[in-house]
Amino acid sequence: MAKAPPAAVKTAPTRPQAAPRGEGGKPMVAARAPAKAEKFAVDDYVVYPTHGVGKVERIATEEIAGHKLELIHITFEENRMTLRVPVAKARSAGLRKLATRKLFDEALAMLKGRARIKRTMWSRRAQEYEAKINSGDPLAVAEVVRDLRRNAGQPDQSFSERQIFEAALDRLAAELAALDKTDKPAALAKLLAILDLTDTRPPL
Repeated sequence: MAKAPPAAVKTAPTRPQAAPRGEGGKPMVAARAPAKAEKFAVDDYVVYPTHGVGKVERIATEEIAGHKLELIHITFEENRMTLRVPVAKARSAGLRKLATRKLFDEALAMLKGRARIKRTMWSRRAQEYEAKINSGDPLAVAEVVRDLRRNAGQPDQSFSERQIFEAALDRLAAELAALDKTDKPAALAKLLAILDLTDTRPPL
């Protein structure tokens, strides 16, 4: 059996990336910052805005470019990647613990709401949807799923629309699985039941 390639290791930027800007130069979506700095521990499940749910593998002090930094090593199983986030920059980078059950229940309730589609070009809306997914905010991600579920699986749904819908659904499923202490397929089935949809994707 071929040996799996080693996991990639990346160091998170010390400054948060600028959010895409809409009309008037205003940021379209900003990640919801925690009310206070959170403390992370080994084996915690966490959410990093642009990568989704990962697990804290270890927290250690390392020397980077001549400076000693306390780094949080986060592994993302699906893409076999490890991200190193400086503890001092964790909050500004948007790293957070899993959402509370109350907040995630709000996100699940939002899935049942009426879609709110802006009458703008798809390219602009797609950029806004992607910014919401990468914000790390479960409510923002739920908005994307709610707004795109109407045409989910329909012949008139574009490929890019389907991709964004599935990316948002995947993010929600990953966090729900961690909250429910189950696996992603079970969490996805729960979300699809709420949305009254059938998963038409081919099996992995």
